[in-house]
Amino acid sequence: MSTDVIMPALGFDMTEGLLARWLKNEGDPVEKGQAIAEIETEKATVEIEAAAAGILARIIVRAGETVPVGTVIGVIAEAGEKVAAAPAPPEARPPAPAPDAGKAAPSGARVKASPVARKMAEDAGLDLSRVKGTGPDGRVLERDVQAAIAARSAPKPPGVPAGPPPGATAPLSRMRRTIARRMTESKTTAPHFYVTVEIDMDEAMKVREQLNRLAPEAERISVNDMIVAAAARTLARFPALNASYRDDSLEMHSRINIGIAVALEDGLIPTVLRDADKKTLRSIAAESRGLAERARANKLRSDDLGGGTFTVSNLGMFDVDEFIAIINPPEAAILAVGAVTRRPVAVAGEIGIASLVKTTLSVDHRVADGAQAGRFLQEFKKLLENPVNLLADGHAAQ
Repeated sequence: MSTDVIMPALGFDMTEGLLARWLKNEGDPVEKGQAIAEIETEKATVEIEAAAAGILARIIVRAGETVPVGTVIGVIAEAGEKVAAAPAPPEARPPAPAPDAGKAAPSGARVKASPVARKMAEDAGLDLSRVKGTGPDGRVLERDVQAAIAARSAPKPPGVPAGPPPGATAPLSRMRRTIARRMTESKTTAPHFYVTVEIDMDEAMKVREQLNRLAPEAERISVNDMIVAAAARTLARFPALNASYRDDSLEMHSRINIGIAVALEDGLIPTVLRDADKKTLRSIAAESRGLAERARANKLRSDDLGGGTFTVSNLGMFDVDEFIAIINPPEAAILAVGAVTRRPVAVAGEIGIASLVKTTLSVDHRVADGAQAGRFLQEFKKLLENPVNLLADGHAAQ
C-alpha cells in the first residue's frame, strides 16, 4: 500500500512551504524515519522523514517549488507496487527566473540557494542577495558562497571602502523578518500581563549535582531541564494556561508541548518538546539537547517545530537576572527564566546565602487572570523547591 509524502505544517500560520531538495531519487529504497527531503521555512531548513519503509516511487513536487501545506509532494510504495500518475500539485510555484547574467538578486528579494550554501552564508554573515548564483535558474550553490567569501577576504585596492558606509541600512534576514512580524502580532493582539516569583534553588542544585556526579557529560541535566520538567508538570494541573484564544473561544490543548527557545546567530527558534509532562527528567534532558544540536546544525526534523502549547525562554546563561518575554502566538503564556545566583536571604531571623532564580510568567489576559497565573507560579515554585517530585515518572507525578 502506498504512502503519500505531505508538505507539513510547521507552525499555526504556515500556509505553504518551499521544497529545498530531495535527499533520495525516484526508485531509491527508504527506511521508515529516514530523511528523504528538505523543506525551507521562514526560520529553518527542516528534514522530512519517511512515514513508511519502501521505495520512493514518485516525486511530484520538484526542488525549488513552493506548494501549499498538505500538498502531496511524493509517494512511497512497496517494492513492485504500481503507483498511478498523480496530478500536478495545486498552485505550485516554480523557481523564479534566473537573474540577468552577472547580476546578483535584488537586496531583500527571496534568494534561491541550497541549504548548505544558505548555512555557510549565515555563518559568514554574508548577504545572499549579493551572491551571483551559478546553479539551475540562478540558484546559489556552495561554490558561489565560497567564492564570495574569498573575494570579500581579499585585500581591497587603496581608496575602496571595506564595507557599507556608516549609517547604511542592511536588509533583515528571513528569520528576523519572521520574528518581527510574529512579535508585533503578539503584542498588538494579545493583552499581556506579567507575574514574577523568586525561587530558592538550593535543593534543586543539590539534586542536579547528585544526578550529574556519575553521569557522562553528554547525559548531564541542566537547570533548564529542571525548569522545563517543573513547568510541564505544573501545566498538567493548570490547563487554563495550556490553551489558545481563537475566534472568541478557548482551545484547550490535550497535549503539553513545551517550546524551548534555541539561540542562533540570527535570532531565536522555538523548538518543541512534545508530551513533556509524561517524560522523565533524564529524557527531557536528552531530547532538549538533541533539539538544540539539530537547530544549530540546521538539521531540524518536521516534528521538532510547530504545535507548541507553552514556551520556556531562559537567558540565565547570559548572566541575565530577570526579564519579560513576549508570548509566542497562538500560545497563552511564556515563562522567562533568569540566572541562578547566590544571594543573601533572611531565614528564621538570620542572614544566609541561597541560590535564587527569578522567573516571570507572561500571560494572555484573554485566556487567564492574575489569580490563575499566581497559583501556577506558586505550584511551580513548590516543585522546584522540593525537587524530589521531579524525579518521579511523568505519569506518576500527576
